[in-house]
This record gives sequence, C-alpha cells and structure tokens, in this order.
Amino acid sequence: MGSNVWKGRASAALLLAALVAGCGSSSSQRTGFSANVTNAWFPLHPGSVYRYRGIKDGKPSREVMTVTHRTRTIDGARCVVVSDLLYLRSRLEERTRDYYTQDADGNVWYFGEDTAELDAHGRVKTREGTWQAGVDEAKPGIFMYAHPRIGQSARQEFLKGQAEDHFEVLRRGVTATVPFKRFDGAMLTKEWTPLEPGVIDHKYYVRGIGTVLEQTVKGGDERNELVSFSRG
Repeated sequence: MGSNVWKGRASAALLLAALVAGCGSSSSQRTGFSANVTNAWFPLHPGSVYRYRGIKDGKPSREVMTVTHRTRTIDGARCVVVSDLLYLRSRLEERTRDYYTQDADGNVWYFGEDTAELDAHGRVKTREGTWQAGVDEAKPGIFMYAHPRIGQSARQEFLKGQAEDHFEVLRRGVTATVPFKRFDGAMLTKEWTPLEPGVIDHKYYVRGIGTVLEQTVKGGDERNELVSFSRG
C-alpha cells in the first residue's frame, strides 16, 4: 500500500524481534516503553470507564472496562492495568486484567492478561486464556499502531494454542453508530485467530476514545457496542 506502510511494518517487525529476543528477562527494565498510553486510537487514561452492551454466546451481555491507576512490570515493560468485567444475563461471567504499554513511537503493545471465568456462585471455573509475555514462550504483540494505515496488520498476542489474535486495518473515515452516539471518521479493523478458523470480527475505533463497536461478521453472531464513556 506504499512505502510508508512497508516502512511501518519493518519498524514494528524490528521492534518485535528485539522484544522476542528479550523475552524471559523480566528482571531487567525495558527502555522506551511507558504505561502512559496516549495513542490517539487507543488512549488509556487512568480513571476512564467504558460501558458496553451486546450479545455473547446468545445471551444479553454487559461489559465494564476501567483503566486503573495501577501499573505492573511484565517482561521488563511497565504496563497499565485495565480491568474488564463481563456480565451475561446480569451475572458476572468473566473478570480480566489486561496489560498494555506504549513504545517510544506511540504504538500500543499487549503484554498479557489474567483472566478468570466464574461459575454461578462466583467461583473460578477456569483461567484458560491467561498469559504473560516472557512466560512459557509467550510473546507480546502490537495492539494498535501509532499511525494506522489501510493494509497494516500485526499479531496482537502469542501463546501457542491459547492466544493468537491478529488484526488488519481495513478502512478509515467510516461511520459507526452506537447507543453512546454516532461517530464519523471512525476506523474499521478486522480481527481473526487461527484458533477459530472461519471466524472474523470487525472493530470500529474512534480517535480520543478507542473501541466503540465490535461485531462478528463471519462464523458467529456476537456484538458489543459502546453505551457510555467517561474520561479519567
């Protein structure tokens, strides 16, 4: 899609290679990474709260994502901790802590998650899907480019057999209408994983906010749309 796209891919690839080479050395602090995530397309200001509603597994869903004031060092990178609570039919079904960091170029990296699926009594059924960069050969990935361009793609996470999400930028300047409001100038991405072949999700991002809409367009019927947003 032009030299700038390939240059961006090459730069990200070199940084990813450096990260992979350092995986496992959590005792040393990585330079050039910050828990202060200011990326325009995926800003994570501490105290910000995102509320979503939708359908998951055929059930009405509600999700509350909170950017906490906590940080955690994972594989040498200081990450901001994001709390994510998923409710199905008003019952807390899953609680997750996600770990994001930003490099010196403004790209957002995903360094892992601690997740727990709960039973009807609130007890942990499984922690499947939990991973952290540098543990069991897990590797971080780019979650959002600083200056995303059509055609750019990246692996967002990697733990073989558990976390293998990818994304690609499809369009810019699209419209996304959700209960919170109508947005013009949104960005559309595609997400997929080899762990669920045949399933494709579309995500809509808005500058200054982040994700406003996510929906399965192939291989499922899930939807998650922004209902309210308060900036920290």
